Amino acid sequence: MRRRVSGAASSVVVMSDEEGASTAPRAVPGVQVVIDCADPHAQAEFWAAALGYEVEDVEPLARRMLEAGYATDADVLERGGVLVWRDAAAARDPGGMRPRLYLQRVPEPKSVKNRVHLDLHVGPERVDAEVSRLEALGAARAGEGRQGPQRWVVMTDPEGNELCVS
Repeated sequence: MRRRVSGAASSVVVMSDEEGASTAPRAVPGVQVVIDCADPHAQAEFWAAALGYEVEDVEPLARRMLEAGYATDADVLERGGVLVWRDAAAARDPGGMRPRLYLQRVPEPKSVKNRVHLDLHVGPERVDAEVSRLEALGAARAGEGRQGPQRWVVMTDPEGNELCVS
């Protein structure tokens, strides 16, 4: 069954079953955004708060991997009373619609502008409030841009990775 869904700018055709439930995938399967960083746990907490995500609880998996001998004590650490991977953390959309963020520890610091960054689209009326919210989480304002009626604020996360708010 096909049905047309119209929005403000366009309409799309959505495949659905006889009861009208969409058969479209909930998220792009197998896609995640990977961010290199010095402190994956602090970065996961920042991005989870920034995007309305949840930091993944890896303790059950880490314990199973330790018990099976696939991981060692050197692979994990305790953070806030919870067992986590030493060199990685992840944040995911609780609704399962947006890509997972995987934060991995790398030895080298960030040295040049990112070639890829995240854009947080909140709408023109909410840009300033979102910038203030992100600053309270540890982000910093790095600049501002405008193209025609479109305005955006360039920011950096706590480790200097660029993001934009528009």
